[in-house]
Amino acid sequence: MNPFDIRTVLLAKHAQHVVLIHFPIALFLTGVALDFVAALTRRRDLAVAAYYNLTFAALSALPAAATGLLAWQWELEGNA
Repeated sequence: MNPFDIRTVLLAKHAQHVVLIHFPIALFLTGVALDFVAALTRRRDLAVAAYYNLTFAALSALPAAATGLLAWQWELEGNA
């Protein structure tokens, strides 16, 4: 099995969730930090950047949650 084979990456049962979960976490933390700095400095551009970070964090949480549920179903067969 070649780890660089595209079929190995796309058809792995849990690899997608492990990769995707980092995007909403990082975007959320960055958005909160930008919002905090925007509130302290009263800079509108930082508030807009925080808004976009939080929006993309919410959107990227959907595939992360979906792949997490699929990995849970496949790996644990629905048993916690």
